[in-house]
Amino acid sequence: MYNLIFEKSALESLNKLEPQIKERIWNKLQQCKENPFRFLEHLEEIDGFKLRVGDYRAIVDVDNSTKTIKVLKVGHRKNVYER
Repeated sequence: MYNLIFEKSALESLNKLEPQIKERIWNKLQQCKENPFRFLEHLEEIDGFKLRVGDYRAIVDVDNSTKTIKVLKVGHRKNVYER
């Protein structure tokens, strides 16, 4: 099983969302802990993977050697890919 690690900015972004959306994203991240590549899609332009939850995205980095999933960004799909 993988461990979840949040960057401070990603956790702040997640906490700003509406409670229902926050819960959906949290539940999907918990499912990713079992088998992350079932839900994640590789990104071409940015190093990492995206997790789709409705109109929201979580940008994550997976480290197989330490079995960690690092959440880099969380937000609406129109804003999350901006640098």
